[in-house]
Order: sequence, then structure tokens, then C-alpha cells
Amino acid sequence: MPHVLIVDDDLVNRKLARAILERAGWSTVECESGTSALECFQQQPFDAVLLDIGMPGMDGRAVCRALRQQQRGSLRIVAYTASVLPEEMEGLLESGFDEVLQKPVSIGAVEAAFKGM
Repeated sequence: MPHVLIVDDDLVNRKLARAILERAGWSTVECESGTSALECFQQQPFDAVLLDIGMPGMDGRAVCRALRQQQRGSLRIVAYTASVLPEEMEGLLESGFDEVLQKPVSIGAVEAAFKGM
């Protein structure tokens, strides 16, 4: 069963993402901050990360960079954010994300972002 780390400072967003991913057959772990996500990532392997961009403290871009430095093997990192201008989306993809989803996320969009894993 694929294993995904969900990182978002908003509890409702984490619960929604967890429900969608578990329905699609993923096992999930939730973290509410970038710092806790990095700690969790060091303790167990993940196939993918669903990562909020706008978090207090360490934002999603910084977490993505740190995850890329620490990753062992393949890792899919999907950003999700409330505001995605076309140039911002390009910047996120260039900074190491594999895909960008816009909030509020839909079941279809989340499933498509993780399909085939």
C-alpha cells in the first residue's frame, strides 16, 4: 500500500486530503508544520508528500527543498495552495514539486495527482 505524508497547518484540509487518499487506497500520516514533517520523514519512508505552501514558520517551498535533499529513492511531492497564478505554478514546479493542486482540492484532482503510484 502506498504511503503518503500530508502536511498542512489547517486541520480541515488535512482531514479532507486524508479521506480522499485513504479512499484511493493510500495509507496516510498527517503533520501540521514543516518542522514536524521533516522529523516524520526521517523516521519512516514515504512514497509521496502532499504539501501545503502557505504555512507559518517553514513554508512549503523550504520543506520541499529539504525533502529533496533527504529523499532516499523516488518521492512524489505535490504542492497544494489556495492561490496559484500561472507564474507561481511554474515557480513551484521549478523549485522541485512534481505537481501543483489548487485548494479547495477535489477528489478527482487528488486522485489524478497520485495516480499510478
